[in-house]
Amino acid sequence: MATLYTHKDSNIRKTWLLMSVFFIVVMAIGWVFSAVYRAPEILWFAVIFSIVMNITSYWFSDTLVIKMSGAKSVSDALYPDLYNAVENLSITAGIQMPRLYIIEDPAPNAFATGRDPKHAAIAVTTGLLKIMNRTELEGVLAHELSHIGNRDMLVSTVAVVLVGFVTLLSDFFLRVSMYGGRDRDSRISGIIIIAGFILALLSPIIATLIQLAVSRKREFLADASGALLTRYPEGLASALEKIGAYSRPMMRANHATAHLFISNPFGATDHGKGVGFLTRLFMTHPPLQDRISALTGK
Repeated sequence: MATLYTHKDSNIRKTWLLMSVFFIVVMAIGWVFSAVYRAPEILWFAVIFSIVMNITSYWFSDTLVIKMSGAKSVSDALYPDLYNAVENLSITAGIQMPRLYIIEDPAPNAFATGRDPKHAAIAVTTGLLKIMNRTELEGVLAHELSHIGNRDMLVSTVAVVLVGFVTLLSDFFLRVSMYGGRDRDSRISGIIIIAGFILALLSPIIATLIQLAVSRKREFLADASGALLTRYPEGLASALEKIGAYSRPMMRANHATAHLFISNPFGATDHGKGVGFLTRLFMTHPPLQDRISALTGK
């Protein structure tokens, strides 16, 4: 019978499997594009540019995300219950207490960010604090602390680096092919060019799908880790049910940071009822009903 422990181990394995497949896909795409133009320096340039851009974003991720969300720093005097809950859970998890922020928004939601536990932050909306009881709030906070403890920002950044790299290569291939850079000396056959076009068009989509799959597995992992931290999975399950009941989007919802939140900030339309296979592939979060079922075992 599946338990929270097996869910956790399973999602760790699946995450690493997806990341391994991701690396193989990226290397294969890079090899094909450099072989088509017989220019390995193109590959090196794309790698260096993509890594520099994304590592910079990773280094300043906490500051960037906090500003984009409009979150404001809070103290223990203003929100003592929130502060005490995070402090106690941080001690239990054995990590440094993150900085706390509040987002003035009626939509119940929360996110964690930061490159490591020493530079981490958790933000919750006023709507979340309004509708959650103590055990539900602890479930949400434990979920976010698990993202920090599991170093999910690092995993997400690696995924973004790989997607950016694939997109750069694909864009370069298409531009050069369109503007006369393709096979001027008849060294490359038409079949290779056609294959290259197909690969250039499909590879960013494939890379994005793998990135989204990694993101969904990390959400399942944070659910399981958070439930193990509180020893009360029903608290998080109940919180997710309340979040799912609120369908309106956040006022400052942003596609760039949507995957960081505990639920889709554009509205909890991911209940799992009637969600098709293709729709699931492009979701940043697993369907809420699937997450609740994993927590409750029902």
